[in-house]
Amino acid sequence: MIIAPSILAADFFRLGEEVQAVIDAGADWIHIDVMDGQFVPNITMGPLVVKALRTRVSVPLDVHLMIDSPERYIDAFAEAGANRITVHAEATPHVHRALQSIRQNGLMAGLALNPSTSLDLLNYLCDDVDLVLVMTINPGFGGQKLIPRMVRKVREAREFLVGQGLSHVHVQVDGGVDAQTAPTLTAAGADVLVAGTAIFGSSNYQDAIARLRGE
Repeated sequence: MIIAPSILAADFFRLGEEVQAVIDAGADWIHIDVMDGQFVPNITMGPLVVKALRTRVSVPLDVHLMIDSPERYIDAFAEAGANRITVHAEATPHVHRALQSIRQNGLMAGLALNPSTSLDLLNYLCDDVDLVLVMTINPGFGGQKLIPRMVRKVREAREFLVGQGLSHVHVQVDGGVDAQTAPTLTAAGADVLVAGTAIFGSSNYQDAIARLRGE
């Protein structure tokens, strides 16, 4: 199980310390939520944050672009030091081109699907992805509760990938992930858990990460 703390829930006054603390506590990846105020209501961070973190940490930086026309910024985030970039199927009419651009930059490519977006898209894009991100909330705000029906979507995503001989493709979940929901999501086939409040809102990051793993 890969645990990817979302720095959206971190203390930005002490961002470097916070990131190092969760890495020391056992985090596998660092998840970076990029929002533009258009695709989602909030505005968060850009390539400069990725670049700053890249100089401090060696773990993979998992960049989640919740922005319109993400293909405009793929090169910038790649140059900043991202290891994985995930784009939303709903954010561009040229999602195939965006995924190819990520891979051409030598990075792992992720496809994110909002709660109401059908998994049917995977029929046409599964060969171009290294990760499928099933949004278990509507993106834009941290601290939301998981939408129960999304557990079935996680299961169906995993079953589809296995059926296509793509069991190596990660199924990531983002939204409402905590110690109570993590076992259900893991059982459904998720192998990457993004958690913000459940980790950064805890007084003990190591315990919080262990609970997500079911330890």
